[in-house]
Amino acid sequence: MTNLRVGVVGLGYFSQFHLDAWRDIPSTTLAGIFDLDPARTQEVAAKYDVAGARSAAGLADQDLDIVDLVAPPPAHKALVEQFAKSGRILICQKPFCTSYEEAKAVCEFAKTRSCTLIIHENFRFQPWHRAIKTALDTGLLGEIYQARFALRPGDGRGPDAYLSRQPAFQSMSRLLIHETGVHFVDLFQYFFGPISSIYADLVRLNPAIKGEDAGILIAHHENGTRAVFDGNRLMDHATDSPRRTMGEMEIEGEKGTLRLSGMGEISFRAFGENEAVNIAVTAPVDEARFGGGCVQALCEHIVEARARRVPFENTAEDYLSVILATQAAYRSAETGQKQSL
Repeated sequence: MTNLRVGVVGLGYFSQFHLDAWRDIPSTTLAGIFDLDPARTQEVAAKYDVAGARSAAGLADQDLDIVDLVAPPPAHKALVEQFAKSGRILICQKPFCTSYEEAKAVCEFAKTRSCTLIIHENFRFQPWHRAIKTALDTGLLGEIYQARFALRPGDGRGPDAYLSRQPAFQSMSRLLIHETGVHFVDLFQYFFGPISSIYADLVRLNPAIKGEDAGILIAHHENGTRAVFDGNRLMDHATDSPRRTMGEMEIEGEKGTLRLSGMGEISFRAFGENEAVNIAVTAPVDEARFGGGCVQALCEHIVEARARRVPFENTAEDYLSVILATQAAYRSAETGQKQSL
């Protein structure tokens, strides 16, 4: 297998999971990194034994097969324009760009450069979510009526909320849906297909932050399924690791009920029965890494898709529907009305 050369741009908190993944995939090599902070670039370069570029332009000119842009939304457009080259794969962090219009323009630009643009939406690659998708696809639940994910990470209390891990969360004008709920908009579409309308009721509970940190989002899917994202960052759930699943899920269908626990365990109770049976999670689970190793699973998927063994998931063009849905959620919260997509 050809060894793929990978560059990583942006070395903030979450980049560690990306760097670990590329380092540990046998068919990829970390060939270069860059951050606006030169000291951070050199620190990470030493840790991963990889060359650190003095400028983004310098890294863009390197012979790279994949460029992983672990940067915030305002930087996405300029970085894609700088790094897009024919045959190269660009992976862009979510939330993608600053608006639907900008994201669409960036997608069109990537096309003109014959560049594959993927959004790093990793929740669908969590091992328990892959197992749930398989169960749904095999018809375990029959017709799916409704679903609910209760987000309860318990990290949003008090004046120091988020400061130890992602301090930018405190100053974001939009938090719960824009930063976190977007994962579940994508996950719901992965499970249940396209969303036709959105209703949202959002509130801020912690006065130390700027954006909303609790609320309800109801997604109506084209196939009739209703999916509820019930988020409250101040509350927790039963688990030994709050960031494993970040909450609990229940999916109800004509044949029974499927549940995901905070331990990453899946169970199914058939309609009319009192006892549930466990459903095996067959994908590897790495408890030492975020989301059971979902970042590496996504990176491995990119490698497989580049070799044309599987189709690409989360292309930027497909991801535009997620942006439309999240924007609709905020319009609904502002107007108090359901929004059609």
